[in-house]
Amino acid sequence: MGTPMTTRTTPPESAPPRVTIPGERSGWVTFAATILLIAGTLNIIYGIAAIADSSFFIDSQKYIFSNLHTWGWITLVLGLFQAFAALSLYGGGLYGRIFAVAAASLSAIGALLSIPAYPFWSLAIFALDIIIIHQVCTRGTEGRRV
Repeated sequence: MGTPMTTRTTPPESAPPRVTIPGERSGWVTFAATILLIAGTLNIIYGIAAIADSSFFIDSQKYIFSNLHTWGWITLVLGLFQAFAALSLYGGGLYGRIFAVAAASLSAIGALLSIPAYPFWSLAIFALDIIIIHQVCTRGTEGRRV
């Protein structure tokens, strides 16, 4: 007796699957980490300048929290948080992605709180923070460590 006939179908011709190298990182995640590091560095500089009563800031501006000294400390701590988050995101682990999203979220909130003093700068920083959050959330799994 014979064996039943089986038909073998071949999959339709399509583009070959993309081969991903395990250590390959998304360019968008690298961009987000770089922007986060630049924003953190600028916030550190601005925080130190505000604490030291630099003439860079205008004293007559209205701030949500108290005065320029308080806002300087908030900005300094936020800048340190952003810098550490960017370095952690460069590492590529899950903790780095969570840390980067948290830092960008706090930075976005801080940017919105500083709109009365610096409206255009605050909106630009807010937009960059939203881009960072989006790119890390949508492309953060590329290039992560196993």
